[in-house]
Amino acid sequence: MTAAPTVPAAPLTVATVQATPTPGDVAGNASAAAQLVRQAAGQGARVVVLPELYLCAYHPPTLAADPSGTDIAVDRTGTVADPRLDPLRDAARTAGVTVVVGAAVRHPDGRRTIGALVADRAGTIRVGYDKQQLWGDERELFTPGGRGATLLVDDWRLGLGICYDGCFPEHGRAAALDGAHAYLCPSGYLAGSEHRRDLYYAARALDNTMFVVFANAVGGDDPWRFNGGAAIYDPQGRALARGADEGTAVLVATLDPAVLAATREAHSMLADRLPSQGGPRVSINC
Repeated sequence: MTAAPTVPAAPLTVATVQATPTPGDVAGNASAAAQLVRQAAGQGARVVVLPELYLCAYHPPTLAADPSGTDIAVDRTGTVADPRLDPLRDAARTAGVTVVVGAAVRHPDGRRTIGALVADRAGTIRVGYDKQQLWGDERELFTPGGRGATLLVDDWRLGLGICYDGCFPEHGRAAALDGAHAYLCPSGYLAGSEHRRDLYYAARALDNTMFVVFANAVGGDDPWRFNGGAAIYDPQGRALARGADEGTAVLVATLDPAVLAATREAHSMLADRLPSQGGPRVSINC
């Protein structure tokens, strides 16, 4: 894989969302998501990113107790037929936007994953990516994904990650080496993690000179209370938009290909990267 030699021809307006879903209420959360998508589209967004596990809520007790009610089943092509998501399909289709939203995904082979569902502009919903880096007790409920994924919107390449994936520089770098111009990360950061929340995704942007769109849950009850701070970062890790630590928000920014090109010309880490950083090393006694 090598970094894309070109940048997109035209800007892309994107939205990131912070919101509070209701544990276990997939139908209600899908309806709320549809309203948020329409709000973002009304501000010009063509891509909308919602938080990790938004459709069922990131609430492990509910996820453990009611997997049949919280999970979204996909068929062998990765497509979702669940009628509970009809409001989201309709919003994507009528607003003409691409939506990335977190869900608990049940695969035909029985695997249960933390997925990023993608609703395209025709209203078709499929699983785009399964979280590879599971965090803590997630390993008791879910299976890790086995591949990366890049979403193609117009001539933009948008790498997909979910929350803890973004804590690993290698994950963002893999997206960049696959030509990603931006990195989309539905997430669920708990209250008290604000420093790490704000550091990781800005760092992934600068590491790879790419835009980063970070969505996050907000609110809820302890110990599953989330801290918002959804943000869109430019390729030097500067926030183009950032939410507060509390309250629902739809944040919109335009990704400018000229900024991407200028940053990559001035900060050529992707081009200068050595084929291997892991060669022989020497230990020096002092």
